Amino acid sequence: MRDRAGGSYLLLLLALAAIWGASYLFIKLAVSDLEPTVTMCARSLIAAALLVPYLLVRIGRRDTLAQLRGAWRDCAVLGAINAAIPFTLVAWGETHVDSSVAGIAQATVPLFSFLLGLHFLPHERVGPVRWFGLGLGIAGVTVLAGLNPKGGWWAVAGTLAVVLSSVSYASGGIYGQRRVAAVAGPVLATGSMLASALMLLPFAATQLPSEAPGWKATLSLLALAILGTALAQLMLFRLLAIAGARRMSLVTFLMPGFALMYGAILLDEPVTASAVAGLALILGGVALGSGSLRRLERATASAPAGGR
Repeated sequence: MRDRAGGSYLLLLLALAAIWGASYLFIKLAVSDLEPTVTMCARSLIAAALLVPYLLVRIGRRDTLAQLRGAWRDCAVLGAINAAIPFTLVAWGETHVDSSVAGIAQATVPLFSFLLGLHFLPHERVGPVRWFGLGLGIAGVTVLAGLNPKGGWWAVAGTLAVVLSSVSYASGGIYGQRRVAAVAGPVLATGSMLASALMLLPFAATQLPSEAPGWKATLSLLALAILGTALAQLMLFRLLAIAGARRMSLVTFLMPGFALMYGAILLDEPVTASAVAGLALILGGVALGSGSLRRLERATASAPAGGR
């Protein structure tokens, strides 16, 4: 039983990292024909259209409506800070930087979670090693953006937009952590996608394309919504159920590598020295600043938690 749970954990972890790493590739292709707000509104809408039936089958129509209605405030907050805002920032950023750069910049989420946790989760222990890790991560962002980047200052702005999305994701993670005890995860996921679509709809409506997008952009958008959003949400909750949040955090270290590989192989994006150095510094900073090294040591010594 323990081997089976451990195998499921590793398989899900790798699959989730591979899917989320591919999201930057899908976004890059989609925004070549569609505006960022249109892309992300469609992403949220398609994901919601898939998650609502899942919720209906799982808990029934009456409970679905009741739980979504009861959690509308939480869903609205998460729809903004964990979907609409960061989705759009990443998409806009990728109009100016390579998908691999966006994937690496997004790895800063745990660093901002650490900073926000100082205020919202004051029980977290903070020492000089974690502060050093934060500084290392910031240095990685500086190297990644580059002092003389390809693409000029627009590339710097694009990189910083993705980093800013990490702040939003970190805020969403902390808010979700505080609310998931009271509201079921799939309800929050479904409601937040509905809220995100509604928030982005007015902006997307004013930026609709004058002609139909190409097949690459269309398929990329569908893959982003189906795989990178709806399926990834369900995998995330399953992974949390069998392994817990601490062991799940390892996905942060795997995702940028997949993004870098996809960009190089499928989009012919250059693997630059600044990207590799920035990746190393950011992941090193995440390992130290988020306490992931200590958590991983404890997690590997313990058995996986049972499924729900």
